[in-house]
Amino acid sequence: MKDGFLKVATATPVIRLADCAYNAGQILGCMGTACRAGAKLLVLPELCVTGYTCGDLFLQSALLEQAQAALETVRAGSQSSDLLIVAGAPLEHKHKLYNCAVFIQNGQYLAAVPKTHLPNYGEFYERRWFSPAPLENGSIPIDGVDVPFGSRLLLCCNELPTLCVSAEICEDLWAADPPSTRHAIAGATVIVNPSCSDEIIGKAQYRRSLGASQSARLCCAYLYAGAGDGESSTDMVFAGHNLIYENGALLDETPLFQNGMAISEIDLSRLVYERRRLTSFPAVQDDGYLRIPFSLCPVQTALTRLVSAHPFIPSSDADRAERCEEILSMQAAGLARRLDHAHAKTAVVGLSGGLDSTLALLVMVRAMKRLGRPASDILAVTMPCFGTTRRTKSNAQRLADAYGVTFREVDITAAVNQHFADIGQDPAVTDVTYENCQARERTQVLMDLANQQGGLVVGTGDLSELALGWATYNGDHMSMYGVNASVPKTLIRHIVAYEASIAPDETLRRTLEDILATPVSPELLPAKNGTISQKTEDLVGPYELHDFFLYYAVRWAFPPSKIYRLACYAFGGAYEPATIKKWLVSFYRRFFSQQFKRSCLPDGPKVGSVTLSPRGDWRMPSDASAALWLEQAQAL
Repeated sequence: MKDGFLKVATATPVIRLADCAYNAGQILGCMGTACRAGAKLLVLPELCVTGYTCGDLFLQSALLEQAQAALETVRAGSQSSDLLIVAGAPLEHKHKLYNCAVFIQNGQYLAAVPKTHLPNYGEFYERRWFSPAPLENGSIPIDGVDVPFGSRLLLCCNELPTLCVSAEICEDLWAADPPSTRHAIAGATVIVNPSCSDEIIGKAQYRRSLGASQSARLCCAYLYAGAGDGESSTDMVFAGHNLIYENGALLDETPLFQNGMAISEIDLSRLVYERRRLTSFPAVQDDGYLRIPFSLCPVQTALTRLVSAHPFIPSSDADRAERCEEILSMQAAGLARRLDHAHAKTAVVGLSGGLDSTLALLVMVRAMKRLGRPASDILAVTMPCFGTTRRTKSNAQRLADAYGVTFREVDITAAVNQHFADIGQDPAVTDVTYENCQARERTQVLMDLANQQGGLVVGTGDLSELALGWATYNGDHMSMYGVNASVPKTLIRHIVAYEASIAPDETLRRTLEDILATPVSPELLPAKNGTISQKTEDLVGPYELHDFFLYYAVRWAFPPSKIYRLACYAFGGAYEPATIKKWLVSFYRRFFSQQFKRSCLPDGPKVGSVTLSPRGDWRMPSDASAALWLEQAQAL
């Protein structure tokens, strides 16, 4: 439960219709499996104590009495365990029968939630036997004990305030106004759904879409348990489909027709943060809800859920290609709009032969095509100086030739040496002034060429560099439109690789692939034997780590301890814990100290959920103290 993680499970026991004693034994088996896996919440299918397809047998007193006895078996079997169980059973109350989700824990009945929307169409005839949930909460006797009863019940964990559980049953999710909507507004962070949805063509995907949509809209976890083997096959079949969703993301599901158990960890702190962030999500409204306290023994939840080491990058090839194409289109659309509005005669870019400027050029080519203008309206400028290598310079030339853009070389060596002389900088001292003089000279050249030709300078700096402040203030930090401003370095690599995969000729493909193979470098220090001597990741750390830190620090506001834990888990031994800690501390130190550069960024298009624009998603004072975050990171 540390860091807000809670292990949960949904399962389909193999039942026998109207054999409640047997079904109770199967339920106990599921409980044992869930406990051994470390789960704290187990959801079982609708009417699993009796079976959903009992038909008119539901009106038989013998079946109802056996169902009560079976519930007692489950209750007794739950003693000495804090596993919260949700099982479906028919309960009689004031001479009416209700289809209920019964909450059981540690030998006690905690609550019974009746179904609100009873289907009575097609193959469903629930109103023949059951009554819909009453409007008001009350109590219902179960084995002589009065138990809270109603559709407005919340089970709230004493030890984990972010855990608040409520239930809806099967058809309730399909209704125009699902009860889960008001549950979430009342404070529920976890919605459970014991269900018995029969299987027909296309229904599984529709079920997935409902779970994904509802969990996303409500910023909640949604746990769906479907009935399977043992239900009547007279007119229907049941697939035992189990699903676990968190804020629109599928964490786990079981294959159809295999009666399994879905199990994963939901991140409650992530859900609560999202509700806090979204101003359109309402504050908690009581609305007549009864809050029922329960307890869980605090434990460290072992993680099994997928935590991608590269959160900005889709895992599948098809999704990755689609994402790359979409981002290129968004960047090009933004740039095309700006060029058109500015009546720019040309678009100017410093083309270094590195990843960032390559992506900027790809976007510029697409923008010109979108505007119906020739690629020759782009001016790509290479500006060699002390650290420029033949490899990067040649790649820049070949790239410009392949796309048919106007190419120009402006050697800035003499200008920088003159500037050194003007300010009294010893050229032998390769300090920050030595490096920044080059970056600022390059920016001056680009700006003046843009003025000269009625153009607009396109920036190349990316999101990762902005987060770390890895840019020269008023040097490569500045442009007239920064197309890469919300694209992280790890994703840029994949976008360039995607462009290589669709390159129309072999020369372009080879050039892009060589750019991908070139170490990331600003090339500001003198080359050694004609090769790059200054490798960015040797200085600031691996970009894949920094992009991971950035995603969870900015998108989800996780504290350093949780980010560290997730990084150690996600990278699975690729980095030693001490290495992760080192660069995490470095990330926070740089992130806070370099905010002043982000406070005056040029315009640029937002393409993802993480961006650092001072006019958009990220508002932070330039003089904020990093002490709290550094203290936590250093204490790991």
